Amino acid sequence: MALSWNEIKDRALKFSNEWADETRERAEKDSFWNDFFNVFGISRRRVATFEAPVKKLSGHQGFIDLFWKGTLLVEHKSKDKDLEKAYTQATDYFPGLKEHELPKYILVSDFARLKLYNLDDATEHEFPVAELYKNVKLFGFIAGYQKRTFQEEDPVNIKAAELMGKLHDQLETFGYQGHHLEVYLVRLLFILFADDTSIFERNTFKEFVELKTNEDGSDLGALMAQFFQVLNTPKDTRLTNLDEHLNQFPYVNGKLFEEPLPIAAFNANMRSILLEASALDWGKISPAIFGSLFQSVMNPEERRNLGAHYTSEKNIFKLIKPLFLDELRAEFEKIKSNTKKLKEFHYKLSTLKFLDPACGSGNFLIITYRELRLLEIDILRELFKSQIATNIESILWLDVDQFYGIEYDEFASKIAEVAMWLIDHQMNMRVSEEFGQYFARLPLKKAAKIVHGNSLRIDWETVVAKNELSYIIGNPPFIGAAMKTKTQVEDMNMAFDENINHGKLDYVAAWYYLAAKFMMKTKIDTAFVSTNSISQGEQVSILWSQIINKMGLKINFAHRTFNWTNDAKGKAAVHCVIIGFSTINKEKRLYDYQDINGEPFEIKAKNINPYLVNGKNIFIEKTRNPICQTQKMIRGNIPYDDGNLLLSLDEKKNLLKNEPELKNYIKKYGGSYEMLNNKWRYCFWLLNVSPKIIRESPYLIERINRCKQFRENAKSKSVNSKSKTPYLFGDLRQPTSNYLLIPRVSSHKRNYLPIGYISKETILADSAYGLPDATKYQFGILQSLMHNNWIRTVAGKLKSDFRYSNNLVYNNYPWPKDPSDKNKKNVATKAQQVLDVRLEFPESSLADLYHPLTMPPKLVKAHQALDKAVDLCYRPQAFTNENTRIEFLFELYNQYTAPLLNSKKKT
Repeated sequence: MALSWNEIKDRALKFSNEWADETRERAEKDSFWNDFFNVFGISRRRVATFEAPVKKLSGHQGFIDLFWKGTLLVEHKSKDKDLEKAYTQATDYFPGLKEHELPKYILVSDFARLKLYNLDDATEHEFPVAELYKNVKLFGFIAGYQKRTFQEEDPVNIKAAELMGKLHDQLETFGYQGHHLEVYLVRLLFILFADDTSIFERNTFKEFVELKTNEDGSDLGALMAQFFQVLNTPKDTRLTNLDEHLNQFPYVNGKLFEEPLPIAAFNANMRSILLEASALDWGKISPAIFGSLFQSVMNPEERRNLGAHYTSEKNIFKLIKPLFLDELRAEFEKIKSNTKKLKEFHYKLSTLKFLDPACGSGNFLIITYRELRLLEIDILRELFKSQIATNIESILWLDVDQFYGIEYDEFASKIAEVAMWLIDHQMNMRVSEEFGQYFARLPLKKAAKIVHGNSLRIDWETVVAKNELSYIIGNPPFIGAAMKTKTQVEDMNMAFDENINHGKLDYVAAWYYLAAKFMMKTKIDTAFVSTNSISQGEQVSILWSQIINKMGLKINFAHRTFNWTNDAKGKAAVHCVIIGFSTINKEKRLYDYQDINGEPFEIKAKNINPYLVNGKNIFIEKTRNPICQTQKMIRGNIPYDDGNLLLSLDEKKNLLKNEPELKNYIKKYGGSYEMLNNKWRYCFWLLNVSPKIIRESPYLIERINRCKQFRENAKSKSVNSKSKTPYLFGDLRQPTSNYLLIPRVSSHKRNYLPIGYISKETILADSAYGLPDATKYQFGILQSLMHNNWIRTVAGKLKSDFRYSNNLVYNNYPWPKDPSDKNKKNVATKAQQVLDVRLEFPESSLADLYHPLTMPPKLVKAHQALDKAVDLCYRPQAFTNENTRIEFLFELYNQYTAPLLNSKKKT
């Protein structure tokens, strides 16, 4: 066990008295360094070697005065010699060292002075030997205390995962696979971490591999099997003749080393990889980040973008701070001067329980536990301001058994369990540093309860009792409604009640629904990260009407759309929201983003509705008729033809060369893509065409025959029935007048949904909607920022793009209420100016004109003028941002629909 800092200081003072007041000869350096290591309670003989031979940069043989492989290189000079030259001499040895032997520190001395170089931090400290007692904390790496700083992008996280990936591949190549391989790697993770963070005496495992195993690796597998067994055996029941090196390792317990595993076969290369991994500074590893990286080494595809899949701490804080951490921190600040209340608060923390029902490798649980332990340290610092804590274990009340998880992937679940032990030990080292007493929880007696299973098919109460649970957290799988596998659809069937039509819900919706059911009649608070589609489109009325109306839950905070990403190369970016909800009404906090990659700003809300807007709870459902007095928007024509009624431009030209008489029966055809990119296709439009004309064209007959066969062979009976008229489009909805074409899908990157006037002679494809006889005023309203804000909030998504719907978006859109003729005319004028500016760029498509990077300034200015005109139709006051617009529109929607709802109730 490590000495306390007070004991180390006493020893350092004694060391200084013995060595600083006398003239010493270089021959006495061995005694000097033996005594120096003894100050920190470490036997020099166990960790470091005198006169270690090494080839210098010049090629000559050199000897390092004192060498602790992978940790410390000491160069000792006679009194009053130049210490800078000693440092230069020390670095001359580096080319002759293997990578895993390179030191993290260089220490030079001349008996009178000590100078320590920290190579990782590029810092140096020089002081007289007489003042060692004042500087002992610089040598925490010897004593077993080391203050760590953890950086998300620290290369050691990536390097460690890459080495584990190499070892994984080698073991798998030789037939060590599946469950056994996963357990083996998780054990190695714990061992490598323990070897660098004072769970084991520093570097004892590394020395075990170096000194006790053959260089060809032939005996490493058998010795590792014995090593696992030793770690699982209490010291008092171990064999009395056990190798001394093995017997120095502590009893770990925690069932981590309990399961017997097949003996792995190692070779020289695998041994070298293990040694290289053991030379890394595992004390710098972040358990939260490394867990995800480590999990990804099992998948070669994910390994190519190592670092792309972990959840950054910054994003985890977006969830846990408003859910509980901000409140707990505020409570601490309020009562920290009151000892009685502070003790009660400390006890309260020890009773909190957390569940992540899709925990992966434990990121959310790990960061949550770390932050609570840091808060506990702050509590203890206040409680023990004026007294010394004599028994550290008795004052630490928080432990890993307050945390629960469910995870489908077995490997990830095992990583999560071990990672919780690792973060627990890191926090114990923080406590040791704070109070000057070494504390480690060994043997492991408690563990986070991480259940390997499908959380949509198991009863969560078998994991943790709902009346004991405080919070549910996490980021369940991001899988869209259309992307679900057959198994995932079956999961949804089991999660949802039979009367709920969940077919259009994302996979993550099942976690929201099950969490809400679990929370009923409890005080549990929940927050999940999910793709933003969970608060858009049809999903809102299907899911949230159940959670809010039927189950009585309230949304208490939310982050509106932002990029859920990290800073790693090959990063995975998803447009996400965070939604926090409970059965209890709390202060409403809404976080919005001017830039989805930037920082949020907080809005104090009266109520947060399921569209994540400050407004009343509304659930917009599809409706066949517009809620306002406006014409219906129609969907385009569907050919159901397998391409046989459609033509490219080249096909059209070639056909008319041979059969020019068909010219009048070929029409321009298109929808979203064609209009946006100005790349129109063509089609046969044979409505009311004489059968004689069709029969006289061999080309037409062949095409129509293929269309007939396609429809006859289709699985849909509806399509089968259309085989009787194979020369016509399957569904005919062509406008009889000129119309506005509105794309059904548009990029989320555009500030405006581009729409345009189209001739009635152009056949409207099913990929777009048409608004016949649209006035310039209507064009102006639908092309405005106001309407675009409505789309962003209410429309569904296709991947990250907006999916416009006539029944959901257009029919429910609240048009201006009784606008003046003057304002309507102004909108029509500004709308025409937008159309006129477009015509000034004849070579540019709408996709070019409305791309955020290439939109012409003149067009931007025309749109801004149109937006102001449209805003005035709604109210005289300006709208300051998207939030104020959408809040206003929702209130107006309520005004339009309230009479309809009342009418339905009366009926």
